[in-house]
Amino acid sequence: MNAINTYDLKAGQIFSEDVFTEGDCLLVPLLVPLRQKDIDLLLSWGIEEVKTNGMVINSPEEEPVIEEIESNIEEIFEEIEEDLQESKTVLKFSINDVKRNSGPYRSYKNLIDRLNAIFIGIKSSDDVQMHAVDNICTQLIQDLSQHPDSFIDYILGGEVEGHELAKSSVNTAILSTLIAQAFNLPGHKIHNIVAGALLHDVGMLRLSKGITEKKGGLSEAELEQIKSHPLHTSKIVTKELFGPSEVNLIALQHHERWDGKGYPDRILGPGIDIGARIVSVADAFEAMVSKKSYRNSMIGYQAIKNLMSDNARRFDPAVISTFTKIMGIYPIGSIVRLNNGAIARVISIHTAAPLRPVIQMLMDEKGKVQNTGDPVTVDLLTEKTIFIKTAIDPAEFNELNE
Repeated sequence: MNAINTYDLKAGQIFSEDVFTEGDCLLVPLLVPLRQKDIDLLLSWGIEEVKTNGMVINSPEEEPVIEEIESNIEEIFEEIEEDLQESKTVLKFSINDVKRNSGPYRSYKNLIDRLNAIFIGIKSSDDVQMHAVDNICTQLIQDLSQHPDSFIDYILGGEVEGHELAKSSVNTAILSTLIAQAFNLPGHKIHNIVAGALLHDVGMLRLSKGITEKKGGLSEAELEQIKSHPLHTSKIVTKELFGPSEVNLIALQHHERWDGKGYPDRILGPGIDIGARIVSVADAFEAMVSKKSYRNSMIGYQAIKNLMSDNARRFDPAVISTFTKIMGIYPIGSIVRLNNGAIARVISIHTAAPLRPVIQMLMDEKGKVQNTGDPVTVDLLTEKTIFIKTAIDPAEFNELNE
């Protein structure tokens, strides 16, 4: 491949073949314009060169930069999906028994169970008090401080079955907590953001299951009913739980968009409450990596790439940037194939070098499954000869140990 110095790249350049960063990670597909955002990310990560088998077939001085449109983004992710399908491996990866006997897993499951009990009470019009939600907030923040990597792993792993609304809400609250803490927000503000995340979709309980659990597309009328759930949530927070105004703002605004095209009030940019902006990103990531009745889940790598491609349409760019630094390009729990053919699981990330996390070996280059009782870990920041070639869907591992 031809090596190109990162400092020689220019926004708007189009290449005749795919362009890759370190570890054969796709930067930009053939015939898709290079963005300044891509170049800035490479420079911030300290990546000094990119590689391609092709050549530049236009120059921004000769031809105006082509406006990026959503169809281009869809093409990028279609190509990523094709690459992932080509890397399928018949193998089962399951450490559920180990996880379910651990303290962090029990803490995570307990949070879901407690929130689900509150949701049952709200659905039944019982006298549910806001302090019950506040107690879960306090416990979640405390447990997350002790087990951050484990909790992220559980979100991507999806081991808990049932209680879908409660599980989704706890996952969104976990991710929102990490973002809010990275913004160095005051403790009371973080607490209210966690509460808002736990309750942001509770208005769904006021909609019929025929809509919320429908497989396939929604009609225009059904879509409008779905869009009414922030108003239902606001009513529950203010009229039934008597919650704080900050929690209510999150309930109302978590589907507003940075470009002003969201709902219910089409609020623009910084006019959206910071808590709602944080919950919006956390909610979107959680939705992408969680299996729904109408589609399969994305792997964490794809979900991160999807968020990074937003270009200030749906989300606050500062929140996206912070979230990406927290999660890494390959989030904790991601299953990855290495350049030597081995399979590993990401267990820790380096925020300054997101392409080189710490990994735990699952299968060596000869196809031998590694002993999970005596795990081998590798820090790719120091092991320069090994790098991640691609991410793999955890569902590919359903046959391991059979």
